[in-house]
Amino acid sequence: MVNTVTPSILSSTKKNLGLSEDYTVFDSDIVMHINSIFSILNQLGIGPEEGFVIEDADALWTDFISDIRLSLVKSYIYLRVKLLFDPPPTSFVISAAQEQIKELEWRMNIYRETYTDPDDPLFTDTIDGGTPTA
Repeated sequence: MVNTVTPSILSSTKKNLGLSEDYTVFDSDIVMHINSIFSILNQLGIGPEEGFVIEDADALWTDFISDIRLSLVKSYIYLRVKLLFDPPPTSFVISAAQEQIKELEWRMNIYRETYTDPDDPLFTDTIDGGTPTA
């Protein structure tokens, strides 16, 4: 059975950072970082054209992404928040996270260039600028 409950963006990011949902001391810091990353995603062409921000734990992942092919956005936000909020102590771990971030950005660019109509998951556009195919 598939769980239909969608976690909030803030709650799941906090969980990945090792913070409990009811520990709210750092919420404003984490929200600030998440919103900064939403700006980066907007510049990459991912998410609503007008941009996206959260204010609290009410915003859900489905408010930002409706296409499951963009589930990697969750990892991207976590990795970026981790580097801003609680960076790893060694340069090796930082470099590994930065490499993961680069790969996720590359994959999101491929998604953006390939799937031009997120309301129709079968619609794709060729990357070379050719005729769109359905």
